[in-house]
Amino acid sequence: MDKQQHHQLSLAKSSRQRCNEWIFRDVKSDITIEVNGGTFALHKINVRTSELGYSHADDCCCYMQFPLVSRSGRIRKLVAEHRDSDISRVELLNLPGGAETFELAAKFCYGINFEITSSNVAQLCCVSDYLEMTEEFSKDNLGSRAEEYLESIVCKNLEMCVEVLQQCENLLPLADELKIVSRCIDAIASKACAEQIASSFSRLEYSSSGRLHMNRQAKCDGDWWIEDLSVIRIDLYQRVMTAMKCRGVRPESIGASLVNYAQKELTKKSSLWNPSGHTKIDLLSTDHERIVVETIVSLLPVEKLAVPITFLFGLLRSAVMLDCSIACRLDLERRIGSQLDIATLDDLLIPSFRHAGDTLFDVDTVQRILVNFSQQDDSEDDMDDASVFESDSPHSPSQGALFKVSKLVDNYLAEIAPDANLKLAKFMAIAETLPTHARTIHDGLYRAIDIYLKAHQGLPDADKKKLCKLIDFQKLSQEAGAHAAQNERLPLQSIVQVLYFEQLRLRNTLCCSYADDDRKPVNHQSWRISSSALSAAMSPKDNYASLRRENRELKLELARMRMRLNDLEKEHVCMKRDMAKSSSRKFMSSFTKKIGGLSLFGHSSSRGSSSPSRQSYRTDSKVIERTCASTD
Repeated sequence: MDKQQHHQLSLAKSSRQRCNEWIFRDVKSDITIEVNGGTFALHKINVRTSELGYSHADDCCCYMQFPLVSRSGRIRKLVAEHRDSDISRVELLNLPGGAETFELAAKFCYGINFEITSSNVAQLCCVSDYLEMTEEFSKDNLGSRAEEYLESIVCKNLEMCVEVLQQCENLLPLADELKIVSRCIDAIASKACAEQIASSFSRLEYSSSGRLHMNRQAKCDGDWWIEDLSVIRIDLYQRVMTAMKCRGVRPESIGASLVNYAQKELTKKSSLWNPSGHTKIDLLSTDHERIVVETIVSLLPVEKLAVPITFLFGLLRSAVMLDCSIACRLDLERRIGSQLDIATLDDLLIPSFRHAGDTLFDVDTVQRILVNFSQQDDSEDDMDDASVFESDSPHSPSQGALFKVSKLVDNYLAEIAPDANLKLAKFMAIAETLPTHARTIHDGLYRAIDIYLKAHQGLPDADKKKLCKLIDFQKLSQEAGAHAAQNERLPLQSIVQVLYFEQLRLRNTLCCSYADDDRKPVNHQSWRISSSALSAAMSPKDNYASLRRENRELKLELARMRMRLNDLEKEHVCMKRDMAKSSSRKFMSSFTKKIGGLSLFGHSSSRGSSSPSRQSYRTDSKVIERTCASTD
């Protein structure tokens, strides 16, 4: 059987030899190959049949042969098609790698030594396929040599695979059809995953209790490939990242690679920032950057904190500037909204790039981010009771996160409030996005609204009232309430509300002080000193408000003193009656008890009885208000 196969192979070789002799017997001149404007003269040479491996021919027989044609099926067909004509020039169109790669193929055919490297192996694989330099036409042909180097050398080294992918950028789609790209990508993903596993094992150590744990402080050396991948074109980089995700590379490593790639591809371009408008923007560069941003967003890990939130905001700014797809921007807004509590004011200040009449900052984008954050909070109502009480639930922010975001929003509102182009509806929409329980204190919101009113003095009274309804004046601090009570920019209705809640606060404070009189006497002198020291540190307007507030409190105290005097007069009348009915000893005993039961600024220590002064305070509450009104 082996002899029969060997005989058939010999017959095939002999038929190819006779075909070669038949093709080139009538070709009298040398052939010039033209490749991408370059020309190559291919000469006939004398070749012994024994050197070509044809055992059936006479060893002494020689014939004329083109070395390249003998190894290339494509050129052989071209020459055969023009055998009847006096062929002297053959043009090879769209040859992969161009004239430089064809020169290497010609050197290989003529026996001129050259080195196959990672910088030319992809071109050699493609040109050998284009020229059909396979084993069918010659043993150990260029195709098999290049494939062997690719499999045994390149695919075992990550840096070489990256270099080959760079060379494949100009060889597509042929490099894809030959599976050069896919083999290199699989090799890169496998190597990166193996490096990461090895690095994780190197950080394992035993604790004092004898348990094996991961040392988080040790430096992770398994991500050295991040810098190497930043030189690949975006379409190939996307395929590499996708393969790494499938292989299980850590999300943090994927995120670090995306940050590094974006910084190199986006910050080196000048078309993103063109504030003067005099420099002509390169549209091709802008299209490339748009593709980069959209691709990186599609590759972002789903895990939170895999990339810094500052990086997400940077991508969002670029997406707005480059007018990326709506899906891209919405994805970024959703990701930012899920971790908005760790953002800063500078992150939210996204410039507006639409037209001259628009606001200075992109308010609509920030509003959508806040809506995403609020929808997370609303999803808490739809969860089961068991999941509601889970503190680590990722579906809704905690009260601490709401408080942080409320402060962030108030600061953002204060920052955008001076913009003359900012409409009232947009300002209110942002302020109303958060739920009512997000703000425990309304000082920040009041400050932002006051700045808006100051910058938009032509605002109608109806709009001012609508805007001030956002403020819960009961949640203002004492300083903010004092400022609001004298703020002429606020509507009269709002000022009345402020004064009303200030009066309620003062009344509650006084009631609490009466309840504590028996246990802890009030040191009015020290209170006035500290109050005066506090007012000295205030601004002139706040100082004036503080003095007015102290004046009101002193008037209330004076009214209470008058009521105490009335109580003493009644007690005096009672004592006169006792003096007339009892002896002097009983009178002195009763007088001592009466005097001991009185307190100038507090109530009796006896909790079982109700003194006349306390009854008088309850029945004459309206007298205090009239007294204050008369003193005013």
